[in-house]
Amino acid sequence: MKIIANNYEANEIMKIIREWTELSQKDFAKTIGRSRDSINSIENGRNRIFLNTLLEIAKVHNIKITIEKKK
Repeated sequence: MKIIANNYEANEIMKIIREWTELSQKDFAKTIGRSRDSINSIENGRNRIFLNTLLEIAKVHNIKITIEKKK
């Protein structure tokens, strides 16, 4: 599956990635050394996701992040 991140808010991207893993917030959080509450706060827009966290998630869950310059 592929998404264009520009079309989503950061919290929506986080939720999409977690849903791709088919893990609960609790189990997903464990895979990256975070708490369920921190994942919940990010997905609900109360906290922001940092780029280093997103890169860690991508590495752990075999997700490719591509940045492309628009023409």
